[in-house]
Amino acid sequence: MEYYQFLFEGIPNDKRDILVALLNDIGFTGFEEADDSLKAFINIADLDQNDLDVVIATTDAKYSRSIIQEINWNEKWETSFEPVTVFEPGTAVPFVYVRAAFHQADTNAKIDIVITPKMSFGTGHHATTYLMAEQMSQIDFKNKTVIDFGTGTAVLAILAEKLGAANIIAIDNDDWSINNARENITANNCRHITLVRAETIDTAEKAAVILANINLNIITANLSVIKAAAEPAATLLFSGIMLHDEPLIISALKTAGIEIKEILYKNGWLAILTKS
Repeated sequence: MEYYQFLFEGIPNDKRDILVALLNDIGFTGFEEADDSLKAFINIADLDQNDLDVVIATTDAKYSRSIIQEINWNEKWETSFEPVTVFEPGTAVPFVYVRAAFHQADTNAKIDIVITPKMSFGTGHHATTYLMAEQMSQIDFKNKTVIDFGTGTAVLAILAEKLGAANIIAIDNDDWSINNARENITANNCRHITLVRAETIDTAEKAAVILANINLNIITANLSVIKAAAEPAATLLFSGIMLHDEPLIISALKTAGIEIKEILYKNGWLAILTKS
């Protein structure tokens, strides 16, 4: 199987996460980052040039393209993955250390999480995952029921259990993510996470905390369901939203009757802490 390798050079850090997210949305399946460049990979048969042109116009990115043979993504990831430390907000106190199994644990961090992301998003490298984990340090999870909507690698579900949650429902609509999440849940010895493959939330079970690190369209399309699944005065934490979409998400939350408590920003992305 042949792939296109796209080399993007001179991409500022604050725009790189956005570019990766947009490329992922149109079928790119692997990324390799360096200090001043980004390599992105896609199966030749999966590339839609029109979609790519829209991404390029949106980000004003410049690229070169070459053809390569199939890549062992896990091997590629293992050679380039670096651990991530998420600090408590506004401090230098290490809150959670996200690493691969072949890295040593950081004994200074309060929580240690082992992740093998493969093709799923959620390692802490991306600004949205970092913002979610950072804010989770300020939320009371003890003995709570939690919904992680769009779980990906399950890193946030795992963190919720390590923070004392009694029951976590981790939802994703992608088979690859569900399989990867299951591996990561096992690697972290979690016992209170239930994986659900679904497009949306089943409102039969109510949650005290709902995490939704997805994207603007999915969040806004599911706000009524999210609110219906929330206990009274539940904590709702949203991310996966680009900075320029801030007015849209604020308007949608207000229309849904969801109270905004705080908005956090990082590298062109935002997270919103709310109450139902």
